[in-house]
Amino acid sequence: MPSATLPSLRAPRAFLPRMEAQTRDLRTLKPLRFRPLSGAVADVWHVAGDQGGGGYYTAPDPRLVVFLDETPPSMALKTAEGAVGGLGTRAFFVPAGVPLWTRLGKTQNLSHIDFHFDASALQARLMAVGVQDLPQSAMFAPDDSALLTLARLAAREVEAPQRGALVLEGLLQALLGAVIEPPLNANPQTSGGLPPQHMTAIEHHMTQNIARSVGVAELAKVVGLSESWFSRVFKQSAGVSPQRWIAECRVAAAKEMMADPQRPLADIAVATGFSDQAHLSRVFRRSVGLPPSQWRRDTQEIRFQRIGTNDGGNVQDAV
Repeated sequence: MPSATLPSLRAPRAFLPRMEAQTRDLRTLKPLRFRPLSGAVADVWHVAGDQGGGGYYTAPDPRLVVFLDETPPSMALKTAEGAVGGLGTRAFFVPAGVPLWTRLGKTQNLSHIDFHFDASALQARLMAVGVQDLPQSAMFAPDDSALLTLARLAAREVEAPQRGALVLEGLLQALLGAVIEPPLNANPQTSGGLPPQHMTAIEHHMTQNIARSVGVAELAKVVGLSESWFSRVFKQSAGVSPQRWIAECRVAAAKEMMADPQRPLADIAVATGFSDQAHLSRVFRRSVGLPPSQWRRDTQEIRFQRIGTNDGGNVQDAV
């Protein structure tokens, strides 16, 4: 992550990583160590940074970064697409051409291992395990003991090689699997679901955009995850699929607007992101069990029944 030019590799036709970096208040503590792999380069950094320090990074090659310290750094991370990572981020993947900004929340030392990939070689690695497409947005993985163990073993092989390249290749493949495609049988106890700050960001985004069509891919981009990974960890956090959650958000917003008896359902449908009143009715009935017109009547009748009058005939507040 600090600004530097990686040493040239002597192997013919070796992959040469490229990255533009502009940093501030970061200092390297040890010389950079690197090791070439098949279609990739691994390097290990040890740096000291002041509070507020950080940098801007962009590269034409995808890269994977894993922090090596016992506790992930106090660091804010952000991409141009609005994806964010923060406290508790153990690792992140940045696609080719996606810029990244970092900012330290306090003065600290930190270490990380970076893997820079030739895009076609990375695609081949992912396809070998059934992942068909390269991620198009940044991904941020929460703290995880397995990630830390794998990354430290890989860093050791870069800084002081003990075994053949096959070991480091295997560790890299395991790290890719942990960050880009989590286990299919992961559960909230092991994978952690979405961090609270990610759920807050998603809820805020949905609230601000309730009047237009928002899909799962858009919500995934807000927190920098692939759509497939986002769908899995979101369900772990929310208990429902993101598609169902989006529909429930729209239905909840429609219910609030129906409190105004003069507001037409067609207007409410448009204001809550449905294509038309018929679309609202279908989704509302599937969620609530009643069409919106009947739900509105029943709710108003209950509300009126709860309004009583005192001996003087004045209307009391509804319960």
